[in-house]
Amino acid sequence: MINPETPATETRSDIQTESRGNAGFLTLNRPKALNALSLQMVRDLTTALLAWRDDPEVHLVAIRGTNKTGRPGSAESRFGGFSAGGDIRFFHQAVLDEDSALEDFFTEEYALNHLIHNYPKPFIAFMDGVVMGGGMGLSQGASVRIVTEHTKMAMPETNIGLFPDVGGGYFLSRCPGHVGEYLALTGEVIGASEALDFGLADIQRSAASLPALWEELGSLALTSAADAEKWIATNLIAIPDRITGAIAHIDTYFSLLRVKHIVDALEHAKSDAWAQKTAAILRKRSPVMLHVTLEQIRRARSMSLADDLRMERDMVYQCFHLRPALEGETLEGIRALVVDKDYSPTWSPERIEDVKPGMADAFFVSPWTPETHPLRGLKA
Repeated sequence: MINPETPATETRSDIQTESRGNAGFLTLNRPKALNALSLQMVRDLTTALLAWRDDPEVHLVAIRGTNKTGRPGSAESRFGGFSAGGDIRFFHQAVLDEDSALEDFFTEEYALNHLIHNYPKPFIAFMDGVVMGGGMGLSQGASVRIVTEHTKMAMPETNIGLFPDVGGGYFLSRCPGHVGEYLALTGEVIGASEALDFGLADIQRSAASLPALWEELGSLALTSAADAEKWIATNLIAIPDRITGAIAHIDTYFSLLRVKHIVDALEHAKSDAWAQKTAAILRKRSPVMLHVTLEQIRRARSMSLADDLRMERDMVYQCFHLRPALEGETLEGIRALVVDKDYSPTWSPERIEDVKPGMADAFFVSPWTPETHPLRGLKA
Protein backbone atom coordinates (compact mmCIF):
# COMPACT_ATOMS: atom_id res chain seq x y z
CA MET A 1 0.00 0.00 0.00
CA ILE A 2 1.16 3.53 -0.78
CA ASN A 3 1.99 5.41 2.40
CA PRO A 4 -0.83 7.97 2.83
CA GLU A 5 1.56 10.33 4.57
CA THR A 6 3.79 10.56 1.51
CA PRO A 7 1.39 11.26 -1.34
CA ALA A 8 2.66 11.06 -4.89
CA THR A 9 1.47 14.21 -6.65
CA GLU A 10 2.02 15.09 -10.28
CA THR A 11 0.78 17.93 -12.46
CA ARG A 12 0.22 17.18 -16.12
CA SER A 13 -0.96 20.14 -18.17
CA ASP A 14 -4.14 21.21 -16.36
CA ILE A 15 -4.70 17.87 -14.63
CA GLN A 16 -3.34 17.16 -11.16
CA THR A 17 -2.96 13.51 -10.19
CA GLU A 18 -2.33 12.25 -6.70
CA SER A 19 -2.00 8.83 -5.08
CA ARG A 20 -2.79 8.48 -1.38
CA GLY A 21 -3.41 5.22 0.40
CA ASN A 22 -5.25 2.96 -2.00
CA ALA A 23 -6.90 5.79 -3.93
CA GLY A 24 -6.08 7.78 -7.03
CA PHE A 25 -7.21 11.40 -7.20
CA LEU A 26 -7.81 13.57 -10.26
CA THR A 27 -8.25 17.34 -10.11
CA LEU A 28 -9.27 19.40 -13.11
CA ASN A 29 -7.13 22.48 -12.62
CA ARG A 30 -7.93 25.00 -15.32
CA PRO A 31 -10.04 27.36 -13.24
CA LYS A 32 -9.78 30.44 -15.45
CA ALA A 33 -11.52 28.47 -18.21
CA LEU A 34 -14.02 26.85 -15.79
CA ASN A 35 -12.02 23.63 -16.24
CA ALA A 36 -12.98 23.36 -19.92
CA LEU A 37 -11.33 20.30 -21.40
CA SER A 38 -8.45 20.54 -23.83
CA LEU A 39 -7.06 17.67 -25.88
CA GLN A 40 -4.06 17.44 -23.55
CA MET A 41 -6.34 17.23 -20.52
CA VAL A 42 -8.28 14.38 -22.16
CA ARG A 43 -5.01 12.58 -22.85
CA ASP A 44 -3.71 13.08 -19.33
CA LEU A 45 -6.93 11.86 -17.75
CA THR A 46 -6.84 8.78 -19.97
CA THR A 47 -3.21 8.07 -19.11
CA ALA A 48 -3.85 8.33 -15.37
CA LEU A 49 -6.97 6.17 -15.46
CA LEU A 50 -5.30 3.44 -17.49
CA ALA A 51 -2.32 3.42 -15.14
CA TRP A 52 -4.51 3.16 -12.04
CA ARG A 53 -6.71 0.54 -13.69
CA ASP A 54 -3.69 -1.73 -13.90
CA ASP A 55 -2.12 -0.73 -10.55
CA PRO A 56 -2.79 -3.45 -7.94
CA GLU A 57 -2.42 -0.90 -5.12
CA VAL A 58 -5.14 1.46 -6.38
CA HIS A 59 -8.67 0.31 -5.56
CA LEU A 60 -10.66 3.53 -5.94
CA VAL A 61 -10.51 6.72 -8.04
CA ALA A 62 -12.06 10.14 -7.36
CA ILE A 63 -12.34 13.23 -9.57
CA ARG A 64 -13.13 16.87 -8.80
CA GLY A 65 -12.69 20.34 -10.21
CA THR A 66 -11.12 23.35 -8.56
CA ASN A 67 -11.76 27.06 -8.81
CA LYS A 68 -8.34 27.96 -7.47
CA THR A 69 -4.88 26.84 -8.55
CA GLY A 70 -3.16 24.88 -5.84
CA ARG A 71 -1.45 21.62 -5.01
CA PRO A 72 -3.99 18.89 -4.11
CA GLY A 73 -3.94 18.24 -0.39
CA SER A 74 -2.57 21.68 0.41
CA ALA A 75 -4.36 24.48 2.22
CA GLU A 76 -4.51 26.33 -1.09
CA SER A 77 -6.54 23.70 -2.91
CA ARG A 78 -10.31 23.82 -2.74
CA PHE A 79 -13.37 22.55 -4.51
CA GLY A 80 -15.09 24.65 -7.11
CA GLY A 81 -16.74 24.27 -10.48
CA PHE A 82 -16.36 20.78 -11.87
CA SER A 83 -16.16 21.46 -15.62
CA ALA A 84 -17.99 23.69 -18.07
CA GLY A 85 -17.36 21.21 -20.91
CA GLY A 86 -15.10 21.13 -23.94
CA ASP A 87 -12.99 24.08 -25.03
CA ILE A 88 -15.33 25.49 -27.68
CA ARG A 89 -13.00 28.36 -28.56
CA PHE A 90 -10.53 25.66 -29.58
CA PHE A 91 -13.23 24.06 -31.75
CA HIS A 92 -13.81 27.34 -33.58
CA GLN A 93 -10.13 28.07 -34.19
CA ALA A 94 -9.35 24.48 -35.16
CA VAL A 95 -11.95 24.59 -37.91
CA LEU A 96 -10.60 27.89 -39.21
CA ASP A 97 -7.05 26.49 -39.17
CA GLU A 98 -8.10 23.10 -40.58
CA ASP A 99 -6.36 21.59 -37.56
CA SER A 100 -6.63 17.79 -37.39
CA ALA A 101 -6.44 18.03 -33.59
CA LEU A 102 -10.18 18.71 -33.65
CA GLU A 103 -10.85 15.18 -34.92
CA ASP A 104 -8.45 13.76 -32.36
CA PHE A 105 -10.21 15.63 -29.58
CA PHE A 106 -13.62 14.09 -30.18
CA THR A 107 -12.29 10.60 -30.80
CA GLU A 108 -10.18 10.60 -27.65
CA GLU A 109 -12.78 12.34 -25.49
CA TYR A 110 -15.46 9.81 -26.41
CA ALA A 111 -13.05 6.94 -25.78
CA LEU A 112 -12.37 8.46 -22.34
CA ASN A 113 -16.11 8.65 -21.63
CA HIS A 114 -16.41 4.96 -22.50
CA LEU A 115 -13.47 4.11 -20.24
CA ILE A 116 -15.11 5.88 -17.28
CA HIS A 117 -18.47 4.15 -17.78
CA ASN A 118 -16.69 0.78 -17.88
CA TYR A 119 -14.02 1.44 -15.25
CA PRO A 120 -13.39 -1.74 -13.21
CA LYS A 121 -12.77 0.11 -9.95
CA PRO A 122 -15.11 2.45 -8.04
CA PHE A 123 -15.02 5.93 -9.56
CA ILE A 124 -16.43 8.80 -7.49
CA ALA A 125 -17.31 12.14 -9.11
CA PHE A 126 -17.50 15.24 -6.90
CA MET A 127 -19.92 17.28 -9.02
CA ASP A 128 -19.71 20.60 -7.22
CA GLY A 129 -20.45 23.83 -9.08
CA VAL A 130 -20.75 23.88 -12.87
CA VAL A 131 -21.15 20.44 -14.46
CA MET A 132 -21.90 20.88 -18.14
CA GLY A 133 -21.19 19.23 -21.48
CA GLY A 134 -17.85 17.49 -21.33
CA GLY A 135 -18.01 17.69 -17.53
CA MET A 136 -21.11 15.51 -17.70
CA GLY A 137 -19.17 13.11 -19.90
CA LEU A 138 -16.53 12.75 -17.18
CA SER A 139 -19.03 12.24 -14.37
CA GLN A 140 -22.11 10.40 -15.64
CA GLY A 141 -20.26 7.10 -15.87
CA ALA A 142 -19.11 7.30 -12.25
CA SER A 143 -20.02 4.69 -9.65
CA VAL A 144 -21.09 7.48 -7.30
CA ARG A 145 -22.14 10.94 -8.52
CA ILE A 146 -22.14 13.47 -5.68
CA VAL A 147 -23.91 16.81 -6.09
CA THR A 148 -24.06 19.81 -3.78
CA GLU A 149 -26.16 22.90 -3.20
CA HIS A 150 -23.88 24.64 -5.72
CA THR A 151 -24.34 22.16 -8.55
CA LYS A 152 -25.43 23.67 -11.87
CA MET A 153 -25.90 20.84 -14.33
CA ALA A 154 -26.75 20.99 -18.03
CA MET A 155 -26.15 19.67 -21.50
CA PRO A 156 -26.38 23.09 -23.20
CA GLU A 157 -25.01 22.16 -26.64
CA THR A 158 -28.09 23.13 -28.66
CA ASN A 159 -27.38 26.69 -27.54
CA ILE A 160 -24.32 26.70 -29.85
CA GLY A 161 -25.81 24.71 -32.71
CA LEU A 162 -24.43 21.37 -31.52
CA PHE A 163 -26.08 18.37 -29.83
CA PRO A 164 -25.54 16.78 -26.39
CA ASP A 165 -22.54 14.57 -27.11
CA VAL A 166 -20.02 12.78 -24.80
CA GLY A 167 -22.55 9.98 -24.41
CA GLY A 168 -25.40 12.43 -23.84
CA GLY A 169 -27.68 10.38 -26.05
CA TYR A 170 -27.08 7.38 -23.81
CA PHE A 171 -27.44 8.90 -20.34
CA LEU A 172 -30.15 11.47 -21.16
CA SER A 173 -32.31 8.89 -22.91
CA ARG A 174 -32.25 6.85 -19.70
CA CYS A 175 -33.72 9.63 -17.58
CA PRO A 176 -37.30 8.90 -16.48
CA GLY A 177 -40.06 9.54 -18.98
CA HIS A 178 -39.12 12.09 -21.61
CA VAL A 179 -36.91 14.20 -19.37
CA GLY A 180 -34.01 13.36 -21.70
CA GLU A 181 -35.67 15.07 -24.63
CA TYR A 182 -36.44 18.10 -22.47
CA LEU A 183 -32.88 18.50 -21.16
CA ALA A 184 -31.32 17.81 -24.55
CA LEU A 185 -33.46 20.20 -26.57
CA THR A 186 -33.58 23.11 -24.13
CA GLY A 187 -30.14 22.82 -22.49
CA GLU A 188 -31.91 23.78 -19.24
CA VAL A 189 -29.70 24.17 -16.15
CA ILE A 190 -30.81 22.04 -13.19
CA GLY A 191 -29.71 21.82 -9.57
CA ALA A 192 -28.99 18.98 -7.20
CA SER A 193 -32.61 18.10 -6.40
CA GLU A 194 -33.58 17.77 -10.06
CA ALA A 195 -30.39 15.88 -10.85
CA LEU A 196 -31.38 13.32 -8.20
CA ASP A 197 -34.97 13.16 -9.44
CA PHE A 198 -33.86 12.69 -13.03
CA GLY A 199 -31.32 9.95 -12.28
CA LEU A 200 -28.28 12.10 -13.09
CA ALA A 201 -26.86 12.04 -9.54
CA ASP A 202 -26.77 9.54 -6.69
CA ILE A 203 -26.33 11.51 -3.49
CA GLN A 204 -26.25 15.10 -2.25
CA ARG A 205 -23.68 16.36 0.23
CA SER A 206 -23.00 19.89 1.41
CA ALA A 207 -20.15 21.57 -0.41
CA ALA A 208 -18.49 22.22 2.94
CA SER A 209 -18.29 18.47 3.62
CA LEU A 210 -16.50 17.52 0.40
CA PRO A 211 -12.89 18.29 1.43
CA ALA A 212 -13.15 16.00 4.45
CA LEU A 213 -14.61 13.19 2.35
CA TRP A 214 -11.89 13.68 -0.27
CA GLU A 215 -9.24 13.37 2.42
CA GLU A 216 -10.96 10.38 4.02
CA LEU A 217 -10.84 8.41 0.77
CA GLY A 218 -7.04 8.59 0.84
CA SER A 219 -6.84 7.27 4.37
CA LEU A 220 -8.89 4.11 3.81
CA ALA A 221 -7.08 0.80 4.17
CA LEU A 222 -8.57 -1.06 1.23
CA THR A 223 -7.56 -4.51 0.06
CA SER A 224 -9.45 -4.60 -3.24
CA ALA A 225 -11.95 -2.81 -5.46
CA ALA A 226 -14.64 -5.00 -3.90
CA ASP A 227 -13.54 -3.73 -0.50
CA ALA A 228 -13.92 -0.16 -1.77
CA GLU A 229 -17.40 -0.97 -3.07
CA LYS A 230 -18.41 -2.25 0.38
CA TRP A 231 -17.18 0.98 1.99
CA ILE A 232 -19.16 3.02 -0.56
CA ALA A 233 -22.31 0.97 0.07
CA THR A 234 -22.02 1.66 3.79
CA ASN A 235 -20.92 5.29 3.72
CA LEU A 236 -22.23 6.76 0.46
CA ILE A 237 -25.69 5.26 0.29
CA ALA A 238 -27.74 6.65 -2.58
CA ILE A 239 -31.12 8.06 -1.61
CA PRO A 240 -34.31 6.37 -2.85
CA ASP A 241 -35.85 7.40 -6.15
CA ARG A 242 -37.74 10.67 -5.78
CA ILE A 243 -39.91 10.87 -8.87
CA THR A 244 -41.80 14.16 -8.89
CA GLY A 245 -44.84 15.56 -10.63
CA ALA A 246 -42.58 17.69 -12.78
CA ILE A 247 -41.73 14.64 -14.89
CA ALA A 248 -45.35 14.06 -15.87
CA HIS A 249 -45.62 17.73 -16.83
CA ILE A 250 -42.51 17.45 -19.03
CA ASP A 251 -43.84 14.27 -20.63
CA THR A 252 -47.02 16.04 -21.70
CA TYR A 253 -44.98 18.01 -24.23
CA PHE A 254 -41.69 16.22 -24.84
CA SER A 255 -43.25 12.86 -25.62
CA LEU A 256 -44.75 14.32 -28.80
CA LEU A 257 -43.52 13.02 -32.14
CA ARG A 258 -41.78 16.00 -33.75
CA VAL A 259 -40.13 19.25 -32.70
CA LYS A 260 -42.93 21.28 -34.27
CA HIS A 261 -45.53 19.32 -32.31
CA ILE A 262 -43.64 20.01 -29.07
CA VAL A 263 -43.30 23.74 -29.73
CA ASP A 264 -46.90 24.11 -30.92
CA ALA A 265 -48.22 22.41 -27.79
CA LEU A 266 -46.05 24.57 -25.54
CA GLU A 267 -47.10 27.79 -27.27
CA HIS A 268 -50.79 26.85 -27.13
CA ALA A 269 -50.59 26.39 -23.35
CA LYS A 270 -51.20 30.09 -22.76
CA SER A 271 -51.87 29.80 -19.05
CA ASP A 272 -48.73 27.76 -18.35
CA ALA A 273 -45.81 30.12 -17.68
CA TRP A 274 -43.31 27.23 -17.75
CA ALA A 275 -44.58 26.13 -21.17
CA GLN A 276 -44.35 29.67 -22.56
CA LYS A 277 -40.81 30.08 -21.28
CA THR A 278 -39.75 26.69 -22.65
CA ALA A 279 -41.22 27.44 -26.07
CA ALA A 280 -39.32 30.73 -26.18
CA ILE A 281 -36.07 28.90 -25.37
CA LEU A 282 -36.62 26.40 -28.18
CA ARG A 283 -37.35 29.21 -30.63
CA LYS A 284 -33.83 30.53 -29.99
CA ARG A 285 -32.09 27.25 -30.78
CA SER A 286 -30.93 26.07 -34.21
CA PRO A 287 -34.05 24.55 -35.79
CA VAL A 288 -32.18 21.86 -37.66
CA MET A 289 -30.10 20.88 -34.62
CA LEU A 290 -33.26 20.56 -32.53
CA HIS A 291 -34.45 17.95 -35.02
CA VAL A 292 -31.05 16.24 -34.98
CA THR A 293 -31.03 16.19 -31.18
CA LEU A 294 -34.54 14.80 -30.84
CA GLU A 295 -33.65 12.00 -33.25
CA GLN A 296 -30.40 11.34 -31.37
CA ILE A 297 -32.10 10.86 -27.99
CA ARG A 298 -34.75 8.57 -29.40
CA ARG A 299 -32.28 6.44 -31.34
CA ALA A 300 -29.95 6.20 -28.33
CA ARG A 301 -32.69 4.88 -26.06
CA SER A 302 -32.22 1.41 -27.58
CA MET A 303 -28.42 1.60 -28.08
CA SER A 304 -25.47 0.45 -26.04
CA LEU A 305 -23.09 3.14 -24.85
CA ALA A 306 -20.47 2.07 -27.41
CA ASP A 307 -22.92 2.30 -30.31
CA ASP A 308 -24.22 5.64 -29.06
CA LEU A 309 -20.69 7.06 -28.90
CA ARG A 310 -19.97 5.82 -32.41
CA MET A 311 -23.18 7.49 -33.60
CA GLU A 312 -22.24 10.72 -31.84
CA ARG A 313 -18.78 10.60 -33.42
CA ASP A 314 -20.46 10.44 -36.83
CA MET A 315 -22.78 13.29 -35.87
CA VAL A 316 -20.04 15.61 -34.63
CA TYR A 317 -18.06 14.97 -37.80
CA GLN A 318 -21.07 16.06 -39.85
CA CYS A 319 -21.55 19.15 -37.67
CA PHE A 320 -18.19 20.42 -38.88
CA HIS A 321 -18.09 18.91 -42.39
CA LEU A 322 -21.62 18.53 -43.75
CA ARG A 323 -21.70 22.17 -44.81
CA PRO A 324 -18.76 24.41 -45.72
CA ALA A 325 -16.96 25.18 -42.45
CA LEU A 326 -18.14 28.74 -41.90
CA GLU A 327 -21.73 27.92 -42.91
CA GLY A 328 -22.30 25.18 -40.36
CA GLU A 329 -24.72 25.63 -37.46
CA THR A 330 -22.06 24.80 -34.88
CA LEU A 331 -19.51 27.32 -36.07
CA GLU A 332 -22.21 29.97 -36.30
CA GLY A 333 -23.42 29.20 -32.78
CA ILE A 334 -19.92 29.38 -31.31
CA ARG A 335 -19.22 32.59 -33.21
CA ALA A 336 -22.38 34.29 -31.94
CA LEU A 337 -22.25 33.17 -28.32
CA VAL A 338 -18.55 32.82 -27.55
CA VAL A 339 -16.34 34.58 -30.12
CA ASP A 340 -18.15 37.71 -31.29
CA LYS A 341 -20.70 37.58 -28.45
CA ASP A 342 -23.41 39.32 -30.45
CA TYR A 343 -25.82 36.61 -29.25
CA SER A 344 -27.61 36.70 -32.60
CA PRO A 345 -26.81 33.51 -34.49
CA THR A 346 -28.11 33.22 -38.01
CA TRP A 347 -29.55 29.74 -38.29
CA SER A 348 -30.30 28.00 -41.57
CA PRO A 349 -33.17 27.37 -41.86
CA GLU A 350 -34.29 30.13 -39.54
CA ARG A 351 -37.60 28.68 -38.35
CA ILE A 352 -38.60 25.30 -36.94
CA GLU A 353 -41.44 25.24 -39.47
CA ASP A 354 -38.89 25.44 -42.32
CA VAL A 355 -37.00 22.27 -41.45
CA LYS A 356 -37.90 19.78 -44.18
CA PRO A 357 -38.53 16.09 -43.48
CA GLY A 358 -35.30 14.13 -43.67
CA MET A 359 -33.05 17.19 -43.26
CA ALA A 360 -31.64 15.78 -40.02
CA ASP A 361 -30.87 12.39 -41.55
CA ALA A 362 -27.57 13.51 -43.09
CA PHE A 363 -26.11 14.04 -39.61
CA PHE A 364 -26.42 10.32 -38.88
CA VAL A 365 -24.54 9.16 -41.96
CA SER A 366 -21.13 7.80 -41.02
CA PRO A 367 -18.13 8.94 -43.08
CA TRP A 368 -16.40 5.68 -42.09
CA THR A 369 -17.01 1.99 -42.59
CA PRO A 370 -17.41 -0.14 -39.44
CA GLU A 371 -13.84 -1.39 -39.97
CA THR A 372 -12.35 2.11 -40.21
CA HIS A 373 -14.47 3.93 -37.61
CA PRO A 374 -12.20 5.75 -35.11
CA LEU A 375 -14.20 4.22 -32.22
CA ARG A 376 -14.43 0.72 -33.69
CA GLY A 377 -12.57 -0.70 -30.68
CA LEU A 378 -15.21 0.26 -28.11
CA LYS A 379 -16.93 -2.78 -26.62
CA ALA A 380 -20.67 -2.81 -26.00
